[in-house]
Amino acid sequence: MHVPTVIMPTATPREHPLRAVVFDLDGVLVDSFAVMREAFSVAYAEVVGPGPAPFEEYEQHLGRYFPDIMRIMDLPLAMEGPFVRESYRLAGRVTMFDGIPDMLADLRRRGLRMSVATGKSGPRARSLLDNLGVLDLFDHVIGSDEVARPKPAPDIVRRALDLMGVRAEEAVMVGDAVTDLASARAAGVTSIAALWGECDAQRLLAAGPDLAAGSPDELITILTATVAV
Repeated sequence: MHVPTVIMPTATPREHPLRAVVFDLDGVLVDSFAVMREAFSVAYAEVVGPGPAPFEEYEQHLGRYFPDIMRIMDLPLAMEGPFVRESYRLAGRVTMFDGIPDMLADLRRRGLRMSVATGKSGPRARSLLDNLGVLDLFDHVIGSDEVARPKPAPDIVRRALDLMGVRAEEAVMVGDAVTDLASARAAGVTSIAALWGECDAQRLLAAGPDLAAGSPDELITILTATVAV
């Protein structure tokens, strides 16, 4: 179901030109949920045993680093090995959402700097984006294993800003999870909820993003009009 652009009441006019966009990866740029489900199910079966894998609960914590999710769910950290193995094996099934390649190219043409700040490890995120042919569009791709504190802490967003040489007030963060919004807010960056994937839109909007968009085209509208470049 299409979700129209939502301009949240917390949004305020920008006092500084927009210079950079920080993106989450899964559910924002790439449609990886089917692969996640399969990898999670295989890892659960190998490490925990037979029975239904609690993927619905896992989805509630997306945006966080996999080991952190395992601790929250009281599942064995040993699941990480087979989960990562299967994620690499199935990576060829991951696709970008419709409109994402054109959106990225458009933003790059406009001179915006772009980075990815993901719950994945850095090597796995870079490998995936390289396979999809868009790695070179990003200034930096940062994984949760490459910062001291992963989302919802602000470290990964601040790291992206530091590497791009921009201030918090000159950037936005686009994410599809409550942890993304929390990380952006803690870093002092305008948060934009991406509602076109498999996110829980009501839960995401209830978390109070500054802005929200129902499609990549609507995100471009926000970035080039509502949040003027």
